[in-house]
Amino acid sequence: MARYCNIALCTAVAALVAIGLVMLASTSAWVRGVEEPYYFFWRQAWMAGLGVLAAFGLARLDPKHLRQWWPWILLVSCILLTLCYVPGISLNLNGESRWIHFPIVNRFQPSEVAKAVTMIALAGWFARWQTETRTLMRGFVVPALLLGVPFALILFETDMGTAVGLGAAGFSVLFIAGTRLLFLLPTTGLGAAAFGFLVRSNENRWERIEAWLNLEDPHHQLDKGLQQWRALLAFGNGGVNGQGLGNGFEKFGHMPYAHTDFIFPNIGEELGLWGTLGTVLCYVVIAVAGIGISVTAGNVFNRCLAIGLTAVIVVPAMINIAVTTAVLPNTGLPLPFVSYGGTNLVFTLASVGLLCGIQRRSRLEKVKAEPLTANKTYEVRL
Repeated sequence: MARYCNIALCTAVAALVAIGLVMLASTSAWVRGVEEPYYFFWRQAWMAGLGVLAAFGLARLDPKHLRQWWPWILLVSCILLTLCYVPGISLNLNGESRWIHFPIVNRFQPSEVAKAVTMIALAGWFARWQTETRTLMRGFVVPALLLGVPFALILFETDMGTAVGLGAAGFSVLFIAGTRLLFLLPTTGLGAAAFGFLVRSNENRWERIEAWLNLEDPHHQLDKGLQQWRALLAFGNGGVNGQGLGNGFEKFGHMPYAHTDFIFPNIGEELGLWGTLGTVLCYVVIAVAGIGISVTAGNVFNRCLAIGLTAVIVVPAMINIAVTTAVLPNTGLPLPFVSYGGTNLVFTLASVGLLCGIQRRSRLEKVKAEPLTANKTYEVRL
């Protein structure tokens, strides 16, 4: 079963990367202020190659090394997130400080690293204390802190979308590991209340909510609701069969960030309903394959890590699709594998490599145990 899950996973990911490159070639040529028509396409293709190399390398990495070194990996990840608050290193774009830059690296987003690393940390903790997952301290408080530190650092970058995706992925790991719902459900309720307070207390965020609730208002269509309104027009223009590849209208400067956060409506406009359904199907396949790899994993660490990595891929995709179809208010999350963004693409492909590596080791291992009766050995799951 796990082998078929791996094949399905890799096929779906390859299809999404291909769709992303094709749509970037179609949309990014019309981005304002960029002289080279295919600048984003070639840069994304180069990052895709780098991500594939990272995936192959991590697929051959024994997860036990991650299990041993997860505290240090998490520490480095939190340091990178902290750099987003350091003047001269942080890079503020559109009022959000989610990027850092160095002399060699022009733009780097630490939250993309933190998502995968946090899942590794949670899996490592539960593998160490797997017999105490239903206790308050080791089953809930400490794992919540491991999740909460990167969550808070990302949240106060004003990157609420990524923070919500990380929180949902972390919740899935805690649930699978066996943390009691008595602890999880009240915490989720308090988190939702705090989230609502943060949104209501910030004028920009609240205006986005109001625009989302009243997209038919002409004022919102030209202001905070512009992207979602133009996205709905793009889906309507595409209909069932689409306008044809390269024939989209909204990408000509009408819809901001058509090559990044709002690339999905361009798929709908040019490839139609069949293109959007095919894209959604790929994410469904990734979710099912990731769950299958988790179920067949040979130990607690691999099982928790597989479900966490699957969640950090699928949850942002769900949020992005919901935002671009106006089911949720605008959050600014990219569509994994498809939207332009080098850091996101490299580390998402790296996560797929880790999933493939888990699958390669998800088999029964024969060990010789002290026999209960003479001349017998028993097959056990490690």
